[in-house]
Amino acid sequence: MLKVLLLSGSPRIHGNTMQVLHECARVIEAAGLTAEVVSLAEKRIESCTACYQCGERGCCVIDDGLNEIIEKIRESQGFIVGTPVYFGGPRGDVLAALQRIGMVSRSSDRFLTGMVGGPIAVARRGGHTISLLEMLMFYLINDMVVPGSTYWNMVFGHQPGDALADEEGMKTIRHFGENVASLLTRLG
Repeated sequence: MLKVLLLSGSPRIHGNTMQVLHECARVIEAAGLTAEVVSLAEKRIESCTACYQCGERGCCVIDDGLNEIIEKIRESQGFIVGTPVYFGGPRGDVLAALQRIGMVSRSSDRFLTGMVGGPIAVARRGGHTISLLEMLMFYLINDMVVPGSTYWNMVFGHQPGDALADEEGMKTIRHFGENVASLLTRLG
């Protein structure tokens, strides 16, 4: 069965980013695919050291829990990353994770090539577009397929639960989830 892995970059396990990703996963599952949401919460993700040992090993030498997530990505056909926006951009550990995931893929078996997905940004006021653009670079350089939606994949919310009340944002995310599922189904 086709699977989409959704990665939450929020340190809050029940925060807005996680809630948005769970709703996106629900839509993907309603289309007949499998969806799993995993979280960086409670992990200490380190930056890539460019040691290039991942090319020989097929995994990262840094032992901080990211290799387990990489294996889940390898088993998937879709990959969606959600981040809260802090100080106008995506969280640092999200970018560190994406850089290491990309390095492992590009240096070894290119497991990201052809995978379908895209970024989602959740913020109280602003910084969404910069966050989406920074994360989008990960998708494009790794030869991935990014479907669109009716607007950019951004949701507004401050306190946990606020994001789900952003009607336009959630409509955009649901449609994005539908597009990811539809494209994966067509690609088979």
